[in-house]
Amino acid sequence: MADQTPVQVAWVTGDLDATERLLTALLGTRSWFRMPGVHFGPDGCTHRGAPADFVADISLSYAGDLQLELIAPVRGDSIYAEFLAASGPGLHHICRAVPDEDAFEAALHEAGAAGAPVVTRGVMPGGMRFGYVDGAAAGVPYLEIAYIPDEIQAFFDHIKQQQQ
Repeated sequence: MADQTPVQVAWVTGDLDATERLLTALLGTRSWFRMPGVHFGPDGCTHRGAPADFVADISLSYAGDLQLELIAPVRGDSIYAEFLAASGPGLHHICRAVPDEDAFEAALHEAGAAGAPVVTRGVMPGGMRFGYVDGAAAGVPYLEIAYIPDEIQAFFDHIKQQQQ
């Protein structure tokens, strides 16, 4: 993931089953990998500058090398629940990966300087760092910048291999 090519397209939904079925039919995905009850805790996540504590169900698939992510908010105030309440289900973000933690911080800073402020950021178990910046000026609700450590990338690669 050393280059900064988009690596993921993500949707927020209130119904993972229905969205999986639709995207399978539209994009030809073979299967989905579910991660229920993913907890984003206050010691590792902020939303609009304040500590965030929320849970979401997540489902992953692939279309070629592009990861498809479905996110269903379960509880707590989050960028996902906020989007679903305001817009209904739909395309939420496009993600690009950066090669290391320094590049992650630099990319968030550059986005802010370009007029795309950070809305939500955090660290997942395993050290994956993510930051959502306002993507309205680019025609998408959010752009995600992520640092994906080797251990997490190996997990993603395993999911992708199961679909081939």
